[in-house]
Amino acid sequence: MVGWRPRYGGAMSREVHDGTDAPPADVHVDAELVRRLVEAQHPDLAGRVELVASGWDNAILRLGSRHAVRMPRRALGAQLAAGEQRWLPELAPRLPVAIPVPVRTGAPAFGYPYPWSIVPWFDGADAASVDRASRAAAAAALAGFVVALGDPAPAEAPENRFPGIPLAERDALTREGLASAALAEAFAPADRADLVAAWDAALRAPAYDGSPVWVHGDLHPANLLLDERAALAAVLDFGDLTSGDSATDLATAWLTFDHVGRAAFRATVDASGRADAATWTRARGWAIALGVAMVSSVGVQGRIGRTGFEALREVLADAALERG
Repeated sequence: MVGWRPRYGGAMSREVHDGTDAPPADVHVDAELVRRLVEAQHPDLAGRVELVASGWDNAILRLGSRHAVRMPRRALGAQLAAGEQRWLPELAPRLPVAIPVPVRTGAPAFGYPYPWSIVPWFDGADAASVDRASRAAAAAALAGFVVALGDPAPAEAPENRFPGIPLAERDALTREGLASAALAEAFAPADRADLVAAWDAALRAPAYDGSPVWVHGDLHPANLLLDERAALAAVLDFGDLTSGDSATDLATAWLTFDHVGRAAFRATVDASGRADAATWTRARGWAIALGVAMVSSVGVQGRIGRTGFEALREVLADAALERG
């Protein structure tokens, strides 16, 4: 895939995701393999193992009643897992929302080539399975998470070619996606013209010139876990954790919410003083870049493709309101 890679790897919920719009795995992961690995390396945590999600880079298996096992299914997933194992224990104490901090790590064995993690199990449903209007209940808490995460990051923070970078570096890929057959099928010509205009406006916004801050990098609905009241229960999948411009994460205002939830999200962020008008313009640009990448890469049939399509519709709705 060119550009941003949608993934589901942290979806520790009751809902099973079949990964139908994910790339082929490098290695086969199943419950029997994970049972053997846990019994050999962490026998005190051994228990019933059940596959619950197979995502872009990781498979997630439930282990007993309190844990899940995060198993890279591609070499790239193994690289990203190393960043999670290194940094999540440091970040978790200052975050207001639960995150999947590894409680144990595992080594390659039984023909399986990658390091792996045992993480807490969180009950709930990912936000991608909940309608947008209901997600507004999570807006303030998610904004608080973004604000708390967005402190200056150390120089040794993980590098990433995609999130956190200057928006202008996404220009060629985004324009290519806007002109793709998938976008032409999903949106009328007038809507695509409005998306191009919104993208141009985002590129004209002043670039971020502050110190790089921590960026989750993959803050879309499938990586947000909601409880039975649709409140935010956990933020998942830190494989794209990096540093840069927080506008990348603020794009979740369009990726996740409708106009009501977006207003609540923005109000909480604005109250923190962490974002100015240019930041929000870049954030909407990131929503366009990510939404276009999702739709042009996987269409609109899968959960991630639908997320991208809906995010672009939210951008269009904002543009219509601004025109009056």
